[in-house]
Amino acid sequence: MREGIVALLSGSLFGAGLAVSGMMDPKRVRGFLDVLGDWDPTLAFVMGGAVLVMTCAWFIQKRLIQPVFADSFNLPSTRLIDRRLIGGAVLFGVGWGLAGLCPGPAIGAFVVEPFSAFVFVGGMLAGMVIHRAISA
Repeated sequence: MREGIVALLSGSLFGAGLAVSGMMDPKRVRGFLDVLGDWDPTLAFVMGGAVLVMTCAWFIQKRLIQPVFADSFNLPSTRLIDRRLIGGAVLFGVGWGLAGLCPGPAIGAFVVEPFSAFVFVGGMLAGMVIHRAISA
């Protein structure tokens, strides 16, 4: 129960951050990717802030025996960079560039622009189902 409340609060904070920073607006994301046109650097500042917070979190995590709200840390077991990782990153980047959304902002965009979010999330879920069917 406690972990669910922490997850809800964390997700709400993340969603609020996306809304305040304007990252649920596909035009802002496309503006960031348009480096030769009307470039919008806002996303660079959002990413920089996220990297700064995550860097601090990694330093804190190294000094902790276990997380505050869980029994153990859930860290990646490998650092392997393989075809699947690169392919997934490319697919993510292409989808992000075309739609101007990625999974987090797409869920939040249901409030702002439900139709576009529905199309994106529907495609994302279809891709997840296809991946599971192919990988099984």
